[in-house]
Amino acid sequence: MRSFMFSEGVTVVPAVTLPGVVIGVDIGTTSTKAVAYDTDGRQLGSHLAGYPMDNPQPGYAEQDPQQILDAVLRSISIVVAELVQPVVGLSFSSAMHSLIGLDPDGNPLTPSLTWADSRSTRQAERLRAAPSGLALHRRTGTPMHPMSPLPKLLWFAEQEPKVFQRVSHWVGIKDWVLLRLCGTLVTDHSVASATGLLDIHTLEWDDEALRIAGITGEQLPQLVATTAVLPNLTAQSAAQTGLPERTPVVVGAGDGPLANLGLGAVHPGMVACSIGTSGAMRVMVERPGVDPLGGVFCYALTEQRWAVGGAINNGGIVLKWAGAALAPDLGEHAEEELVALAARAPVGSGGLIMLPYLHSERAPHWSALPRGAYVGLTHAHRREHLVRAALEGVCQQLALVLSSVRAAGNEVREVRAGGGFARSGLWRQMLADVLGLPVSFPAAHDGSSFGAALLGMEALGLIPSIDVAADLVRIEETVRPDPAAAATYAALLPLFAELYDALTPTFASIRRMAPGLPTGLESPA
Repeated sequence: MRSFMFSEGVTVVPAVTLPGVVIGVDIGTTSTKAVAYDTDGRQLGSHLAGYPMDNPQPGYAEQDPQQILDAVLRSISIVVAELVQPVVGLSFSSAMHSLIGLDPDGNPLTPSLTWADSRSTRQAERLRAAPSGLALHRRTGTPMHPMSPLPKLLWFAEQEPKVFQRVSHWVGIKDWVLLRLCGTLVTDHSVASATGLLDIHTLEWDDEALRIAGITGEQLPQLVATTAVLPNLTAQSAAQTGLPERTPVVVGAGDGPLANLGLGAVHPGMVACSIGTSGAMRVMVERPGVDPLGGVFCYALTEQRWAVGGAINNGGIVLKWAGAALAPDLGEHAEEELVALAARAPVGSGGLIMLPYLHSERAPHWSALPRGAYVGLTHAHRREHLVRAALEGVCQQLALVLSSVRAAGNEVREVRAGGGFARSGLWRQMLADVLGLPVSFPAAHDGSSFGAALLGMEALGLIPSIDVAADLVRIEETVRPDPAAAATYAALLPLFAELYDALTPTFASIRRMAPGLPTGLESPA
């Protein structure tokens, strides 16, 4: 017997009239952060709880779902204990593309495979090369890439058939956390739109994608709106969080679209850029769709708002690599010293270009094939040039994503940016120069958790609409491009772009040869 239910537990909760706060819970790749906000956007308390990423084999990037659930419960309970104001609701954000197989009682039979897991590279490449690959991308909004649950399901069917046959339901990490918190198995349209299994035009599971994956719609959670409300916590989770059982829980959305909301980039023409470990560029549109070449994704925020854009694998992690590989003498946590080192090199790094594909890449090529490369190296270059070229490469890759966003028919008038990189003045200026646009940096807000809280406030009737986000987000600084630097980067960008195609045959040859080549190296990560 199944010990959980589907959408019978989803309801519409009457508007909340008591004063209080909503806790936005962001289930991230390496940590969960719970942040309490009031309806004026003030942050009243927060707690972050981390967990490891396991890499048992090359290409594997998986996590223990129970550790993530424990982090969620711990972060919520600590915030609740700190607050004076009553908590009137929880609302959730999560990293997208995760996949967990459950038994009939809702217990995990597999780890949680994250977006960074690339074991299904072969399956993704096969789907991408198929005659229907681009049509499937356009219909589901999700590129055929190993980050996506669709090729992951195909991998399980082909490589772990016994496990595949035992799985009763396939879910994402937020789906499973909500199952444990509320006893109800649902998935929101936003997270579902990043699986490669949802027809974004009908908001139903896609028949062809299900056939390719070898599963049925009954093996997936019930689809609900991102503003759907689960009216009760289980007795156990209420006790663990310190909240009443009657606390409403808003299902919420994926972290990418919610980051747009948290940065106030909710109107057409406003692009949200984030650079943390990875990076992304997204713009909100009113109707779903991707560009003709399939260079962008299209994920839901609500049924009236969709995030079109692209994510890159290599953001702040490139700076971390540069420190370990190029400047180990600066110490393990020397980000400021590394940026200062990069500032000693000129704009354009003296003609040195870095392709920052240390962990392959996603947008706009959506391929697990590429590797990092320095091109244009001469005897005159020093490590400051190499570090600066690495930072410039990250920004140039984001500029390619922005070009694909425009190719999808979207006007870009304004860029708002956040993430760990925003603490660096050099990186702020470099991003504006490479994009050739003013970039606005909001005052400190945890974008995805704030977005989740705002979505929850709308669902609970605390605010009239998430449109208020644009007014609640205070801009700390707007950085305008330096004309000379912008001209240099504009001249270099076509060279950066063409290197991907030029080196693709080399990347393929290296991949064929790599298994037989000794390295003697360990990853600094």
